[in-house]
Amino acid sequence: MARPPKSPHIPARHGVSASCVALPHARSAPWPLLLDFLAERLNVVDRATWGQRLASGEVLDDTGQPLPPGAPFQPGARIHYYRHLDDEPLIPFEETVLFQDGHLLVADKPHFLPVTPGGRYVQQSLLVRLKRRTGIDTLSPIHRIDRETAGLVLFSVRPQDRNAYQALFRDRAVHKTYEAIAPHRPALTFPLTRRSRIEEDSERFFRMVEADGEPNSETRIECTEVRGAWARYTLSPVTGKRHQLRVHMNALGAPIAGDQFYPQVLRGPDEGEDFAEPLRLLARGIAFTDPVTGASRLFRSGLPLDWPLKLQQPIREKD
Repeated sequence: MARPPKSPHIPARHGVSASCVALPHARSAPWPLLLDFLAERLNVVDRATWGQRLASGEVLDDTGQPLPPGAPFQPGARIHYYRHLDDEPLIPFEETVLFQDGHLLVADKPHFLPVTPGGRYVQQSLLVRLKRRTGIDTLSPIHRIDRETAGLVLFSVRPQDRNAYQALFRDRAVHKTYEAIAPHRPALTFPLTRRSRIEEDSERFFRMVEADGEPNSETRIECTEVRGAWARYTLSPVTGKRHQLRVHMNALGAPIAGDQFYPQVLRGPDEGEDFAEPLRLLARGIAFTDPVTGASRLFRSGLPLDWPLKLQQPIREKD
């Protein structure tokens, strides 16, 4: 089902924007009631729970009016509902707002916190936390970083500015730097540039792999500090493929400390977290010319990137 534009009549609740679904244009729809459609097509939530949500006014029509449990199925209509989870895990780390004006908000995100709602997380997402904290329902992320990664995330404040800020990333007009802690590789000469083709793993959707073919990713890598068998690296991605930094470091024989996916899967994406063992990857710095105000922007994360407790025992691939 295509995702229709948001209705101006539907406000956010508790920092969560309503999800919108366009009902199929079926002349002889097999669903007499809206509840029948919801139970069949959006069956992540069971029928009884959908019935409770309809009864409590949590499902709305396109004018913002609650739909009752006995509402008929209306082909082509748009309905709105608020997503929430009864057993959402708590992320026990707090974000920090580093900068905010009328156009831009910059947050320092802790490890483990997703940028936007998805999967097991709704309230425990950076976007929803910031909406509740600031009262700005129009906040929208300009870019994303992995849930496991900590550091800088930028948000547009006004919808009319969003495309201008997102164009910075599409046009590679942003200079980003990351820090990572990974095994020391004395055989490698730094600085170096890693270029490769990155594609989704055909067997595990949540992983990426390097593949044959024309490179579609590029990262510049420097080694800035060595402690025992570990080293601190500065990573400057030129492109923005999913998991790019993790894949490139793993390909060099230096998988990032705390990585649960590379070089091998230690914990699946839906398994419980070990908060004592974060991915040692931090979005440290970002610089660009503000497309709305024309100001030169430079932001630095204030979060630490701690060394692994066992400095002499990194997990590494064979030389």
